[in-house]
Amino acid sequence: MATLDDVRRIANSLPGSEERATTGGAAWFVRRKLYAWECHPWPSIPDDIRAILASELVVAVKVADRVDGFALVQMEPDVFLRTTTPWGEPKVAFRLAAIKADHLAELVTDAWRVQAPKYLRHELDAVALGAQATEPNTSHDEYADGGESLEL
Repeated sequence: MATLDDVRRIANSLPGSEERATTGGAAWFVRRKLYAWECHPWPSIPDDIRAILASELVVAVKVADRVDGFALVQMEPDVFLRTTTPWGEPKVAFRLAAIKADHLAELVTDAWRVQAPKYLRHELDAVALGAQATEPNTSHDEYADGGESLEL
């Protein structure tokens, strides 16, 4: 089960990301642009969604366009909520307890990418490429010199 600390850990790993306490809870920004936030049951939110927000932790993230948000809601309606308010679109809200860890990382990182300037996106990509380049080669080709093979 994902927690707000998981969102915080993912967001803190992204270049230029900063967390701020807001009236509605924790929120994450990149270069003063909001990309992820803890949802609060404001009176302007429809009653059924407000009831969910009052009873469990829900996080919203920016998405590239409304179609992406609608697709997520259609694919996993038990995890993703239909829109909470018209401001801040395009976005999608999800139940934090129901999201898988790898999907949470993807959502937060993609939301960051939607709002981050190009130079920060390049910085993240360079870090990711550097990590791939330093991964050890585990193929069995290195054993072709006559050493023991790991194949059975």
